[in-house]
Amino acid sequence: MARTLSLAIVGAQHPNKRGPSRRFELALCTPGEPVELVPEPGNPADPQAVGVFSARGVQIGYLTAERAPWIGAMLRSGREIEAIFQEVTKFGAVARVAFDGERPLLPEAKPPSAVEDDSGFWPDPVYDD
Repeated sequence: MARTLSLAIVGAQHPNKRGPSRRFELALCTPGEPVELVPEPGNPADPQAVGVFSARGVQIGYLTAERAPWIGAMLRSGREIEAIFQEVTKFGAVARVAFDGERPLLPEAKPPSAVEDDSGFWPDPVYDD
C-alpha cells in the first residue's frame, strides 16, 4: 500500500459559515505547512465527507467524494495519517499525506511547461532576414 500520496481538496468556491473565505485562506497556505483531515459523519450532504482545515483552523475544502470514504474509514479506525499543504490549483488545492508514522514530503517541483496558456493562440514564427 502507498505510504504517501497527493489528495485533491475541492469545494474552495463555497463559503465558510464563519471566518475568512476558503479562497482567502488558501492564499495564506504555504507548501509544507500542516493541514488537518476531519471526518464529518453529521454532514447532511455526505456523511462520509472529510473536511480539510488549514494550520490556522480554517476550512479550505473537502477531500473528493472518491477518496473521502477511504481516508475517513482509516481516520475513524485510528490509523495514523499526517497531512501537509502541497499547492493551490484551479479547482482548489492539493494535500500530501503519509501513513503509519511516515512524514509526508512535498514532491519535487516540475519545471514549468513551455506552453502555460491553453487559449489556442499561437504567434506567427519570426524568421531572420
